[in-house]
Amino acid sequence: MTGDGRGDAEIVARLGEVSQRIAAAAARSGRTAAAVTLVGATKGVEAARIAGAVHAGLRGVGENRAQELLAKAPEVTAVVGSSPPRWHFLGTLQRNKVAALAPWITMWESVDRPALAGVIARHAPGARVLVEVNLGGEPQKAGCRPDATGEVVEELRGAGLAVEGLMAVPPLGQPPRPWFARLRALGEQLGLDELSMGMSDDYEAAIEEGATIVRVGRAIFGERKV
Repeated sequence: MTGDGRGDAEIVARLGEVSQRIAAAAARSGRTAAAVTLVGATKGVEAARIAGAVHAGLRGVGENRAQELLAKAPEVTAVVGSSPPRWHFLGTLQRNKVAALAPWITMWESVDRPALAGVIARHAPGARVLVEVNLGGEPQKAGCRPDATGEVVEELRGAGLAVEGLMAVPPLGQPPRPWFARLRALGEQLGLDELSMGMSDDYEAAIEEGATIVRVGRAIFGERKV
């Protein structure tokens, strides 16, 4: 592979296959591929390989860890030049990381508590955010309770943030489709358009259930050591 990632034919092929599958799933749900945003989940993926995916057409990149994003975003930008990706923050968000992340982030996908409202608004006024929902009430997982989601949305909007939708990860080991349907129903109840749900193993089902954003890592970049 070349230093700028252009030589990674495997990533190019994988990205093409994922894009085709997204288009087919969107068609099955009565939508076009343009209605679904693909975010490459890049935890554990080195900057050169991310740049290769961007050169191949990937426009959205998502990171779970603040320190990884802050290390890799400048490297990727230096390689791809005038067409940098749109960075999504996907992981648990700590208030003390917001200031450093703010210059890079296009979409904050993991906002799950009102305590984040003020600090995001201070460093990224009017930022686009999604509210992360813990659909299954799993104690080890981030996200607000489904019945508290409306309150979180109002708190974030009160701080001037642009709450565009919801994000969730279904409970591990359970069929994901019913959980995707629950998130869609909650979004409809709250009048929110964006639904970030679905990863490498289930993004097609997520799209069929209404996902507008899918977060795909392994299907694009292969297995990673993280």
